[in-house]
Amino acid sequence: MKFFRSLYISPRFFAVLVGIIVVFILGFSFPLLVGLGQMLVMALLLLLLLDLLLLYKQSAVTAQRICAEKLSNGDDNEILIRLKNDYNFSIDVSVIDEIPHQFQLRNFLFKEHLPAGQEKTLQYFLRPVRRGEYEFGSINVYVNTVLGLFVRRYEADKSKIVKVYPSYLQLRKYELYAISNRLTELGIKKIRKIGLQQEFEQIKEYVQGDDLRTINWKATARKNNLMTNQYTDEKAQHVYSVIDKGRVMKMPFKGMTLLDYAINASLVISNIAIQKSDKAGIITFNTKISTLLAADNKQGQMTKVLENLYNQKTAYQESDYEALFMTLRTQLKQRSLVLLYTNFEGLASLERQISYFKGIAKQHLLVVIFFENTELKTLLDSRPTDNEEVYTKTIAQKFAYEKKLVVRELAKYGIHAILTAPENLTVNTINKYLELKARNLI
Repeated sequence: MKFFRSLYISPRFFAVLVGIIVVFILGFSFPLLVGLGQMLVMALLLLLLLDLLLLYKQSAVTAQRICAEKLSNGDDNEILIRLKNDYNFSIDVSVIDEIPHQFQLRNFLFKEHLPAGQEKTLQYFLRPVRRGEYEFGSINVYVNTVLGLFVRRYEADKSKIVKVYPSYLQLRKYELYAISNRLTELGIKKIRKIGLQQEFEQIKEYVQGDDLRTINWKATARKNNLMTNQYTDEKAQHVYSVIDKGRVMKMPFKGMTLLDYAINASLVISNIAIQKSDKAGIITFNTKISTLLAADNKQGQMTKVLENLYNQKTAYQESDYEALFMTLRTQLKQRSLVLLYTNFEGLASLERQISYFKGIAKQHLLVVIFFENTELKTLLDSRPTDNEEVYTKTIAQKFAYEKKLVVRELAKYGIHAILTAPENLTVNTINKYLELKARNLI
């Protein structure tokens, strides 16, 4: 019956019952205690009845889970539970929210005291590390009165599915700081513009502080007043985030794969590019091209970017760079900035792909972005205590040096490279994009 499924006997009841049993046992030696024990039994029965009446005279506790329809991958997402006590007396509540199994939290419990007629909002945060669908179960609220002999269970907000998307919270944060001109607070460097902007905008009157090299002497002669040419950044350049989904991107860091870090960074850099009046596009590949979203800056492009990145998954095979090279050669007609997210452990793995990189760099401005091994960095910072640790650290130094050699090898062919820790990926990618724009390379 539903009544019995929602009613539980509390530990306090058993503690009282044990006390009464002890009184009866002592009654064998002290007969007067038998009568006291009988009185205690009657009192317990009356209190049990009273407790039931208080708990069940009305359905008087409500609970509601408040969370976004989409969760942001790799970020702390706020979850709220709003409780309301409609009883005319104070209650103690224990709240268990059945959170998605992916989080593997086994001791998730809130204990609160709610005065009569009062509301209270509970807050907690969830940090998903994988994209996909997550299912919340019920909110279970266990209520007991001041007597505390019975516990009544209320169940609310049964089964809710939410999707975990690439880090849109990170996107909003960078967008907000960009709008308020505070990007330097996030580690974005202020980069001085080198040379003149490339696109002529208008002729205007000279004001103090204008570059003297932009004075238009013909217009000055006609107007009999100093006139200057005004330039603006060349707009509508194509910026493609190209994501390798092969086995090299399955490496984990703080619970997330390198692929997820690349996806989050691609989302942010696409938004920054569109704000700079450039056009953003997405390409993903492994053994073949999985996604090709043409670069654009129209309204709704960021929604397309988000939806295209939502279901991307890594594969165990090695990625086909020949397929990528042919796709870029045939599908990208305009010279573009290609931000390639991949990973290399050393020169040997780079050498297999370098011919394709050189081919891409002939047509486009290629930036190869790959990752530091943060575990090696921790090992390099430690002090060895025995011969085995000395040997291990020596090997680690060799691998770390190999990463730096990859950067040098790419630079020999005019290919830009970013070697970064996963947590710094977004900031370093934005800095490189702004640097290339300042140098008029795109």
